Amino acid sequence: MKTKALKRFLLTLVFTTLTIALSACSGDKAGESSSQITIGIPQDIEDSLDPHKAVAAGTEEVLFNLYEGLVKPDSSGDLQPALASDFQISEDATTYTFTLREGVKFHDGSPVTAEDVKYSIDRCADTTNGDPLVAAYSDIQSVNILDEKTVEVVLDGPDTDFLAYMTNAVIPASNENPDTNPIGTGPYKYVSRSPQENFVVEKFDDYWGTPANIEHVTFKVCANADSIVMDLQGGSIDMFARVTPAQADQLGDSFQVLEGTMNLVQALYLNNEAEPFNSELVRQALCYAVDPQEIMDIVSGGKGTEIGSSMFPAFGKYYMPELNDMYKQDLDKAKDLLKEAGYENGFSFTITVPSNYQQHIDTAQVIVEQLKKIGVTAEINLIEWDSWLSDVYAGRKYEATVVGVDASSLTPSALLSRFVSTASNNFVNFSNADYDAAYAKALGTIDDDEKTAAFKECETLLAEHAANVYIQDLPCLVALNKKYAGYEFYPLYVQDISKLYIMED
Repeated sequence: MKTKALKRFLLTLVFTTLTIALSACSGDKAGESSSQITIGIPQDIEDSLDPHKAVAAGTEEVLFNLYEGLVKPDSSGDLQPALASDFQISEDATTYTFTLREGVKFHDGSPVTAEDVKYSIDRCADTTNGDPLVAAYSDIQSVNILDEKTVEVVLDGPDTDFLAYMTNAVIPASNENPDTNPIGTGPYKYVSRSPQENFVVEKFDDYWGTPANIEHVTFKVCANADSIVMDLQGGSIDMFARVTPAQADQLGDSFQVLEGTMNLVQALYLNNEAEPFNSELVRQALCYAVDPQEIMDIVSGGKGTEIGSSMFPAFGKYYMPELNDMYKQDLDKAKDLLKEAGYENGFSFTITVPSNYQQHIDTAQVIVEQLKKIGVTAEINLIEWDSWLSDVYAGRKYEATVVGVDASSLTPSALLSRFVSTASNNFVNFSNADYDAAYAKALGTIDDDEKTAAFKECETLLAEHAANVYIQDLPCLVALNKKYAGYEFYPLYVQDISKLYIMED
């Protein structure tokens, strides 16, 4: 590898997220006998089982256990060799060369080949039906098989962050139905899915890396947030990854509650093309009216980290805490801005919130009360998750929504690319020429200082133009039955079930 370039690259990806690893009382893991765990998830995996098409964070965090790329993140945020045992990056960051790991098998028993790697990358770069499945792959000039164990990716221009996109799943070229027949290389393999009920996987015995500890895993859909505590206490689920502080307080001695961060950007996302949010003055007024600290106090018992733009603390040097002070609550200023925008008497609008995320519902309820103080009336509309994906995210048929946006890869682009005017996933319809230019500058340089400054300019522009009302990176409270241990937090929105194990009696 080009060690100096790689070291600089990895240092930019050092994350400050909390990692907790619990050990058994004896220091040993449970034996190899058949074992199982049932994990509650807030929504069904229904957007796609195809890892290249899945867009919901809840889907991606489950599929993390089935699929792998040429590299993969560890719980510290560093990229580790995975299906590639080694890689090299050219000095100008335009050519990435990967050496494939020996003996890796897909879940169907077939070997991973250079042809599968090329197929997977080409598939995600294809623009036949519009934008590529992975936006960064639009910069790929060619994918070349140098020999049966070596694949070269050549870019149109320099990109020092491109390695992070090689976490994208490698799938067999022979699989004609990845939407319904997921075949990966991960520590777990697919068994079955019952819509709106569960998603079942089992340990992959031929896994190339450290094997999973628990044999059978059932992801049970718990769409009703009000029943989560009952499901945990009743034993129908052993773990739920994001309980609220109120739910955590109701759990008995049979559960441990681990605390980390969700690593996402929670905000009141505004449709910048919908009236009155097509007015920057109105958007700024809402920013001055909302108090993130009060929201954190009420919703999370004071936990969480305030954010002022589309970047969360785990991104280290890219996170700008100074932006948190741009819109300190000022109700008089908010009212003046509304008057200037022609809404002296306020207005009414609807906040569409997915019904399966209690933290976002609670946040929306506090926002409703805060906005009343400036004469703005907001009504909450709860919808099912699949409807949110189709109507809000894809269809952009909404006025405002409260959700958390995660990073799909370990690059600032994963959070900031969606705000480019022409981005297909720009669901808030933000459009700003200065932003587009700053983002292009960030992508076009291999100088780390210049790249960092350009990305920070993007964050500043999002705040100055009030693209959204930014709130917090939520705390992540994981409820885990004390029969189990080994849970680790990641700087991404994933659940690594392979690390879990059963405590010895």
